[in-house]
Amino acid sequence: MSEQQQILLEAHEVAKHFGGVKALHDVSLTIRRGEIYGLIGPNGAGKTTFFNCLTGLYCPEEGDIIFDGSSLVGLRSDQIIALGMARTYQNIRLFGSMTAIENVLVGQHVRLRSTPLGAIFQSPATRREEQKAEQQARDLLAFVGLAGKGDMVAKNLPYGDQRLLEVARALGSRPKLLLLDEPAAGMNPRETDGMMELIHRLRDELGITILLIEHDMKVVMSISDRVTVLDYGKKIAEGRPDE
Repeated sequence: MSEQQQILLEAHEVAKHFGGVKALHDVSLTIRRGEIYGLIGPNGAGKTTFFNCLTGLYCPEEGDIIFDGSSLVGLRSDQIIALGMARTYQNIRLFGSMTAIENVLVGQHVRLRSTPLGAIFQSPATRREEQKAEQQARDLLAFVGLAGKGDMVAKNLPYGDQRLLEVARALGSRPKLLLLDEPAAGMNPRETDGMMELIHRLRDELGITILLIEHDMKVVMSISDRVTVLDYGKKIAEGRPDE
């Protein structure tokens, strides 16, 4: 694979303004396939704004974002998910009244091919796809450590399990790049260690590239291959954790 083919995401001088506030100012970075890439900085540095630009929630005023050879600027969030990018949120955004397995099935929706008529009349092809999707959802729940909890209502799960469920839901879309927004926030030390192990397994066993925001320096410095530091919307440093 050539050096260019190894690159999964390139951000070129991305800028995002809110009125007179420059939330992002000429932010550039490159993420290679198979990396665990950390994005750190103080509150208000622009980290989540950068995530929102990557995932189509915001459209940058300047710059370009190239993901797996395609520009993301101007695309809707569902189009970006279909290209192979998924995310979790700093504040958990599960469908609280739905079961764990139903949450993962929602994440799989972009990959399902059933037509509305097929769903209404329950054609054999639709039933086969639904059965396959449910089994894949249970497999994903087991992968993140929630085996046997698929029928539990999401809001009734312990906090740490809700964090894991968000990861499983994001995995349902079969991402090439997974954006994790403070995945260890609010977790106790045991849960944090489990999340760190899971992030390694996502890369090593599923081949997913990871971009994460994290305030816990123990987490980000122990699992990241490279780290970028933002401050007041600008990139002020980039390199390996030991640098």
